Amino acid sequence: MVATTDFAELIENSELLADYITQSEIALNYKKAKKQLDEDIEAQQLIHQFVKMKVKYEEVQRFGRYHPDYETVMAEIRKLKRELDLHETVAKFKKAEKDLEQLLNEVSRIIADAVSPHIKVPTGNPFFDNRTCQGNCGGGCRCQ
Repeated sequence: MVATTDFAELIENSELLADYITQSEIALNYKKAKKQLDEDIEAQQLIHQFVKMKVKYEEVQRFGRYHPDYETVMAEIRKLKRELDLHETVAKFKKAEKDLEQLLNEVSRIIADAVSPHIKVPTGNPFFDNRTCQGNCGGGCRCQ
């Protein structure tokens, strides 16, 4: 069991790390992009349209090509997705979000590696996720 003072110090240092991250340029860019997205009326309308269409898309997916509106819904969801992806405010937000996620993944990986290289940290990034042994090499997880 970790001594109470060690635990308190660990929590305090974790809060310090969180402060450093939230004050980083990457986090500030994310907050700025999020604010711009929230205030962009056109982007919000596109998002609202996409969410509504996504409900129809999920219904169509239950029946596949047999649904009478399959072709229409599939074409419309692709069109809206493309509009969203190409919208400047949305694209800036997605990039800022991806940058922040990458920073958090890297910090998580560094912390996990400091404890043991065998700790798995789900990152959604195959490069980071596959760094630990998968047990298929027969080498007792020395294949790193």
